[in-house]
Amino acid sequence: MKEFAIVITAVLPVLFTALAGMLMRRVNYLSEEADKSLLQVTINLLIPCFIFDKLLGNSALAVPSNLILAPLVGIVTVVAGILVGLALAGLSGLRDPLERKSFGFSAGIYNYGYVPLPLALALFDRETVAALVVHNIGVDFAFWTMGALVFAQRDQPIWRKLIRPPIFAIALTVILNFAGAADKVPEIVLGTARMIGACAIPMGLILTGAMTADLLKHFRSSGGGRVMFAACVIRMLLLPIGFLMLARFLPATIELKRVIVIQAAMPAAVFAILAARYFHGHPPTALRVVISTSILGFITLPIWIRFGMQFVGLEMP
Repeated sequence: MKEFAIVITAVLPVLFTALAGMLMRRVNYLSEEADKSLLQVTINLLIPCFIFDKLLGNSALAVPSNLILAPLVGIVTVVAGILVGLALAGLSGLRDPLERKSFGFSAGIYNYGYVPLPLALALFDRETVAALVVHNIGVDFAFWTMGALVFAQRDQPIWRKLIRPPIFAIALTVILNFAGAADKVPEIVLGTARMIGACAIPMGLILTGAMTADLLKHFRSSGGGRVMFAACVIRMLLLPIGFLMLARFLPATIELKRVIVIQAAMPAAVFAILAARYFHGHPPTALRVVISTSILGFITLPIWIRFGMQFVGLEMP
């Protein structure tokens, strides 16, 4: 029960911060017009500073397997998850090809950023956070690649979508670490990055809550029960089993195994809804997948993490 309480304690602040964002939207303190600019600030400034602060001089990046295997795991788990979602889309009862694609894509992509990062910070150590951030490079790459392939969008080359400040921040810190220059970065730079980066997760969660509040206005559970049930079976039962098998038998570092266990418990990514819009998919289907798995995830997340750590042979802190 101690481990269960630790996970619950780590999850509740994440939930309450997102709920704060929903409340800010309800009382119109955070308008829809502000979303775009705040999202740009979060992605292009706050998150890169967070990455710089957490990765610079981090001993986990001195292990080559974390730099190579972690992104590879991110790619494999996303590609496999989406393929499983597409293969089992028939369970949802959907007939329209676009709706089935949106279902498979949404069920296959897990929440890899705003929830896992604070969880890793609360449950483990700085080295695990570093492994998670590098792992997310692979997730990001697989996300855009599979989105373009599944929805057959060729509006611009995939590589252009991957050239973003967070990727540059990761590349810069890795170069500085390997060059032995991490300890030569001025303290004023480190302090500034630490202060700005501390805002990344809270702001991301607040924006997520605000956007979720907008989407809930258009949510109708009637007629989507089978879609939500199928999404929960795939995302919250079948795929976690595969993740934990990978974590148990993969010759990876302890930090990467922890990352896989955390990701095994994750519900569908909220960003899947925005991606359905971006790729011209079917957002209502993505919304049902995200809401149903997120609600169930609040119950199953601590259970999966606790069981997963035991199954993989790791100890909770």
